[in-house]
Amino acid sequence: MKKSLPVLFAFFVMGFCDIVGISSDYVQRSFGWSPVMTGFVPSLVFIWFLFLGIPIGNQMNKWGRKNTVLLSMGITVVGMLLPLLTYNSITCMLAYALLGIGNAILQVSLNPLLNNVVSDGRLLTSSLTAGQVIKALSSLVGPEIVLLAVNYGGEDKWYYCFPLLGLITLLSALWLMLTPIQRETPSTEQQVSLSSSFALLKDNTILLLFLGIFFIVGVDVATNFISSKLMAIRFGWSESQVKFAPQIYFFCRTVGAFIGVFALARMSSIRYFRVNILCCIASLLVMTFWHHATVNMVCIGTVGFFASSVFSIIYSMALQAKPDKANQISGLMITAVAGGGVVTPAIGFAIGTVGIVGGIMVTLCCVLYLTYCAFFVKSASSD
Repeated sequence: MKKSLPVLFAFFVMGFCDIVGISSDYVQRSFGWSPVMTGFVPSLVFIWFLFLGIPIGNQMNKWGRKNTVLLSMGITVVGMLLPLLTYNSITCMLAYALLGIGNAILQVSLNPLLNNVVSDGRLLTSSLTAGQVIKALSSLVGPEIVLLAVNYGGEDKWYYCFPLLGLITLLSALWLMLTPIQRETPSTEQQVSLSSSFALLKDNTILLLFLGIFFIVGVDVATNFISSKLMAIRFGWSESQVKFAPQIYFFCRTVGAFIGVFALARMSSIRYFRVNILCCIASLLVMTFWHHATVNMVCIGTVGFFASSVFSIIYSMALQAKPDKANQISGLMITAVAGGGVVTPAIGFAIGTVGIVGGIMVTLCCVLYLTYCAFFVKSASSD
């Protein structure tokens, strides 16, 4: 149990990428970017999952899961120090990019590393969801770290949040480094190419789950990205008021993930998936057609609550579908996290052309696919 603590704490580092929601507003004001350009800020973080997921999943056989996690944290620390050297649009973009690179490597390696310290396979989904609770707590604290930097140095010094994130990452790395964790048995699989990894998508179940990861990350990043903009555009909320929208989202996501830890240990994961995703649709439809500030804030929160366990459910289902290819499947699934970098530019374009409702519709389209996935995927955990 003690060995699982530094692994679970590393999920806190995984949540740092979610600062792109609130920090994108400060970046936009700092450099005078348009809404469309600002929509590419999350892409700087999440696009690396597309390029690194499978290669890192393959290399993990050589490096080992723990060493790969430590590598990811080292890259993150370097990225978080860059804006202190000189602050301009280039170093800011580099910081986001290195945060994304480190996070991509971390997500590929950390989820399988949990298998090294959790021996009961039955509890894998519950354990992964516990990690998502910690990640959600990080996402909840993230805006406060940004606001702490703003309160300390002023709005133009918002980037002081980066070294704070770097310090936490360094402490997490040291804790994990000093914890002895038995290395997994190296896979007997030969080194595989990018094309052979994508060939796994010929399996219809793997394809459905791959796209499920793509769209659930899209929903997560999109709701985080759009929440403050929704309240500002639709209700004219001030800068000090709109910060509560992503905080409500992350708070409810944290509560939902926490409840999911216990619910998934007691009921079918596919049934839980179906109920929650239908509630997500209802929340987004209410948000679209009911223009009331309190109601819309509740809807932002309920999307976070009901979507909170979906990632871990889909990821666990993929590992269970092909347990003999765990590293390869992990890399493939984490590649799909690039959905967070694809959806937000689409939302930025939709907001710039048809208004905030267009952004909500993009998010709703992602949830509609997840509904299809929930009812048509074949899983060992199905009813």
